[in-house]
Amino acid sequence: MPEIVPASLHPLVPHNFLALPPEQSSLEAAKVALIPVPYDSTTSFRSGSRDGPEAMITASYGLEDYDFQLEVDVSEIGIHTTGAVEPHMAGPGPMTERINDVVGTYIGMGKTVGLLGGEHSITIGSVQAHVEAYPSLSVLYLDAHADLRDEYMGTPFGHASAARRAYESCPIALAGVRSLCQEEHDFIGDNGVPVWYWDPDIRSGNLDEVLGSLSDTVYVSVDLDVLDPALMSAVGTPEPGGMTWHQLVSVLAKVAQSRRIVGFDVCELAPADGPPACSYAAAKLVYKLVTYACGNR
Repeated sequence: MPEIVPASLHPLVPHNFLALPPEQSSLEAAKVALIPVPYDSTTSFRSGSRDGPEAMITASYGLEDYDFQLEVDVSEIGIHTTGAVEPHMAGPGPMTERINDVVGTYIGMGKTVGLLGGEHSITIGSVQAHVEAYPSLSVLYLDAHADLRDEYMGTPFGHASAARRAYESCPIALAGVRSLCQEEHDFIGDNGVPVWYWDPDIRSGNLDEVLGSLSDTVYVSVDLDVLDPALMSAVGTPEPGGMTWHQLVSVLAKVAQSRRIVGFDVCELAPADGPPACSYAAAKLVYKLVTYACGNR
């Protein structure tokens, strides 16, 4: 009879963010819960962000756990990767409610929650759940687009309305914006929404003023198209110009220095529309956000 080798001794790669072993990735051991949301039903230009969560998880296998800039291995606090949230076929409204319920469950367990998107509409339900847990919450919304339309293509819960719905739940500040419609322009002016435009010719809202408008507890939402398409081409709605990697990370570092990041999402990775380096950059950004949210623990 051949010897039966216990499964724990086989060289198997754990299928979770960073490929962490059970003592760092189990729900019980983890301080952080990453929730994949493979959803892109309201995409209006290029679809494919439903494949983003899986691409980020797979790319994360190549990341170094130690962040030499912050001098910390934040994976030691434990990062649990949940199962993927099943898309709700009844539409984006019910999907928002589903995300709200799922995120609220993990917040209730005492986890810091991060979402792996998926299109940017997934932010709506996550922000709603975080506001319930953190009533003084504010949102830093990093995106090339304003996403402040009241409705787009027949739904108020699509990717082009995510910031508008978040604004209805709590204060919001936008950063990196370089494309918006007349409705959004008027809404920003009428409501005094803090915006840091990524355009040197627009003298409105410098970064310090925008970040200064945030409360002590912050939810960070990142649409990867805030980055320059030369760096991040794998997005559903690429916009010319944009931040470099170091500029984006510097903004997040400024927030983490003076505020408490209590939740986040990274959205709109469409891996088929760019090289593998895009998925790797997205995964690294997720880990940076985990570090900024939890590194002091």
